[in-house]
Amino acid sequence: MPKRSKELGALAVSKLTAPGLHAVGKVAGLALQISPSGSRSWILRVSVGGRRREIGLGAYPGVTLKEAHEKARTTRNDIAAGIDPVLARKEAASRLRADQAMELTFEAAAKRFIKSKEAEWRNTKHGAQWRNTLAMYAYPQIGSLLVGHITRTHITEILEPIWLTKTETASRLRGRLEAILDWARVKGFRAEGVNPAAWRGNLDKILAAPKKTKRVRNHPALPITDMYAFMQTLRGMEGVSARCLEFTVLTAARSGEARGARWSEIDLNRGIWSIPAERMKAKKEHRVPLSSPAVELLKAIERTEGQELVFPSPRSGSVLSDMALLELMRRQNLAATPHGFRSTFRDWAGEYTNYPRELAEVALAHIKGDATEAAYWRGDVLEKRRRLMADWAAFIATPPACGDVVPINKTARQ
Repeated sequence: MPKRSKELGALAVSKLTAPGLHAVGKVAGLALQISPSGSRSWILRVSVGGRRREIGLGAYPGVTLKEAHEKARTTRNDIAAGIDPVLARKEAASRLRADQAMELTFEAAAKRFIKSKEAEWRNTKHGAQWRNTLAMYAYPQIGSLLVGHITRTHITEILEPIWLTKTETASRLRGRLEAILDWARVKGFRAEGVNPAAWRGNLDKILAAPKKTKRVRNHPALPITDMYAFMQTLRGMEGVSARCLEFTVLTAARSGEARGARWSEIDLNRGIWSIPAERMKAKKEHRVPLSSPAVELLKAIERTEGQELVFPSPRSGSVLSDMALLELMRRQNLAATPHGFRSTFRDWAGEYTNYPRELAEVALAHIKGDATEAAYWRGDVLEKRRRLMADWAAFIATPPACGDVVPINKTARQ
């Protein structure tokens, strides 16, 4: 049985000054430790599972003698119950550090996710779209919340205000939220379970199906009957942007494909523009048969040695900005967009010609659909498309049959 020390009172303890351990009695092993510098703290010397432990109980006089007695008794009771206080403290500290390591906000998680996935995205514009939609709709609501604490309620509070009015944006945002929360789960920042932003079996029970609610809004397009007047005006303009827009119209290409056109892609002798897969939306090489006006436009361009771009920015020599063509149209008071000319071309092919619908879809490099359209893709039907593009070039260069020229600043149709 351990030897009991003489019990000291509060006054006696306060008078202890010599460096070393001073047993204070009442609870076996309790002592006041005084360092050479004079600082004082409580120590409980005890055996735990056959191992000698010295357990700190706090500094004196912050922890009074009475409080030290209580802490010492509690610690001894824990030991009697099979608990090692030293190991328990280490485990608690370890759990605390682990919990702190999991303290990641949604905004921080989103930024880490974007950084990890950005390399596989098509272009920088895609990453910008992610950042912009999250900054506008998600961060104000949940950006500062721990990603592990986000629930379905948080997600619906973000989506519901825009679900019916901006359905396409809201649907894309939902997918982005789901991807970020999935990443957080796999990384260990969220518990296993249903992703609160998942659609099937989750949000589909709360929100209307996007396909049934969204309103399809094509890029504003110039009416077919206005094309002649517009082309006359466009061909009278100087500058790289004007020639690039003219080429975009003649080829019915996406503006990004035209702005990024390179001389190495163009065979002027054969009249073919071969756009590589990496520059196409569908990631499939697309061959564009060039009409005579398109070839003449390209031949008239004065090439600069070492410049591979057909339509380089006059300022930087790099690819023209996507706003360059749009601003050119805005200066003409047109509500239409460069991309809208593809809709005009599609309407012309369907309403003014007898060309098969599938042929126009292939000319627009739309993703193949049914078996008939797939057959056109396999054969490419380049020469049939060449006639189609030649007829389109002739149509937009011919005055309307009525002889009336519609002013080009007429508001474009939606």
